Amino acid sequence: MCLPLIKLVSALFGLKICLSPISQKVLTQQLRELELDGLIHREVYPEIPPKVEYSLTTFGETLKPIILEMHQLGIEKNARL
Repeated sequence: MCLPLIKLVSALFGLKICLSPISQKVLTQQLRELELDGLIHREVYPEIPPKVEYSLTTFGETLKPIILEMHQLGIEKNARL
């Protein structure tokens, strides 16, 4: 199961693998939008190479049941095809 928004902490590289095919630019844009919307928190660590971790905010946590239900509906639809 690949639900990067459900994971409490996800590395950027892990998200990219999970969402492929997606360009680095599009992934970064989407993550920034989620951050601006208050769904995720972005933590940057001063390391070389840079390390960035994302976590759900309290508001983001409230959406977990909805996201899981949508995921389940997608699985069921694909099983019927």
